Amino acid sequence: MKKIGIIGSGVVAQSLGNGFLKHNYRVMLGSRDTSKLADWKEKGGVHAHIGTFKEAAAYGDIVVLAVKGSAAALAVEEAGPQNMQWKTVIDTTNPIADAPPENGVLKFFTTLEESLLEQLQTQFPEIHFVKAFSSVGNAFMVNPPFKEKPSMFICGNNDNSKKEVTHILDQFGWETEDMGKDTGARAIEPLCMLWCIPGMLRGQWNHAFRLVKAG
Repeated sequence: MKKIGIIGSGVVAQSLGNGFLKHNYRVMLGSRDTSKLADWKEKGGVHAHIGTFKEAAAYGDIVVLAVKGSAAALAVEEAGPQNMQWKTVIDTTNPIADAPPENGVLKFFTTLEESLLEQLQTQFPEIHFVKAFSSVGNAFMVNPPFKEKPSMFICGNNDNSKKEVTHILDQFGWETEDMGKDTGARAIEPLCMLWCIPGMLRGQWNHAFRLVKAG
């Protein structure tokens, strides 16, 4: 039974934590304030654990980064990059700026020439980051109840880590679409903008993307 360490304690972290527990992983959620996770731990049962960022990073065979995009690098520093050396780290973050949306379109603090994933990979080269879960809302991250299996777009520089993430996505009910190296996140991260527009404009949040192929 693999162990999952999650850096973060918000809705994304808890949703994914519940998903991993559902699929028989052991999970530790990391938080600066573990007292707010007491209910999650109690409901999660014997395989649900809580700790600091450092404890969660050290605990996990695989680590999930589930914090606000603007705080992602600081969270990795607090967790200790040495605790994630050569590990697969699933990067769920998006570079959403602290500015209001424009006509339903979120604003990013990155450009199309450099994604947040690339920034993290450059800053922490000994961590095997894989972008995933960044283009759908937390309510649909685990076994989404759509008529057709939706696509999860991933990217990263380490092929073995992408295989690990693909295995998780298979369990979680997704079809994985590998978009190559970390530069692929320049296209994947903006899908968050596109996913949010129907919600921002019309209150519609119950959708996901699917890559349709001919033949």
